[in-house]
Amino acid sequence: MSVSSPATVTRLDVQAVKDYLLSLQDHICSTLESVEPIARFKQDAWDRPNGGGGRTRVIAGGEVIEKGGVNFSHVMGDNLPPSATVDRPELAGGRFEAMGVSLVIHPNNPFAPTSHANVRLFIVYKDGMDPVWWFGGGFDLTPYYGFDQDCIHWHQTAYDAVEPFGEGYYTRFKKWCDEYFYLKHRGEPRGIGGLFFDDFNEGTFEHCFAMMRAVGDAYTQAYLPILERRKDHEFNEQQRDFQLHRRGRYVEFNLVFDRGTHFGLQSGLGRTESILMSLPPEVRWTYEYQVETDSAEAKLTEYYLTSKDWLWV
Repeated sequence: MSVSSPATVTRLDVQAVKDYLLSLQDHICSTLESVEPIARFKQDAWDRPNGGGGRTRVIAGGEVIEKGGVNFSHVMGDNLPPSATVDRPELAGGRFEAMGVSLVIHPNNPFAPTSHANVRLFIVYKDGMDPVWWFGGGFDLTPYYGFDQDCIHWHQTAYDAVEPFGEGYYTRFKKWCDEYFYLKHRGEPRGIGGLFFDDFNEGTFEHCFAMMRAVGDAYTQAYLPILERRKDHEFNEQQRDFQLHRRGRYVEFNLVFDRGTHFGLQSGLGRTESILMSLPPEVRWTYEYQVETDSAEAKLTEYYLTSKDWLWV
């Protein structure tokens, strides 16, 4: 997480953001439970001595959802960690406040993709400076077996969410997503992308907050139709094995590259169990794992995990 130039503070309504994030967590959990017949989210509320805390909600062992987490956190600290001051070292040592909702859903069925979403607000307070604030967030999709219909729907929903707030926002945030969720050591993207934005403080606080809300609200609109289409698809052990190997890429990205994970662990204020809830329950690594040429498994990397303008496929 980096810092861009300070934004003009018009009305820093932190409580309104917190109220929205809590309601978003409730909405996403209830929506996902509507397609899961046997499992329900379990809540673990936690607090920090400095007044921060959160609500960790995890679902596991379902017929549709093998494991998922939808977390709200609100943490404060006296010293920004290194991951937050790379581009603005003058903010080092500042007090900070961060809040957000972050989620990852790992379905059972290999034909149902993993999904991730996050929306957040970050504020830095330092003597002699106005508060520096920025929003961030987005959502991205990680299929194991791709379907054009799903990819187009996912990206169309992303476009509809952000384009009303600024012409070209979808193109800009899609590119950012493609570049961010990229495994450099593998030379491949994590999935088919979506939206990613950080350090966002263009215009008023109200304008930026409204765009963050649009992204948060769009997640279930983007994911639920896909999950409903794919959750009952027949699959075999070979396809399950492929899913577990591809999940390994997901773990590699989160532990090696993800700035949110690094921030939570470096700051010492996050809750380790909540930070690492994004990891799948089962995963597999096999030395020099290969798939057959001209197979559905090969098509994932050769077709779906390539740069595409999905709105025009």
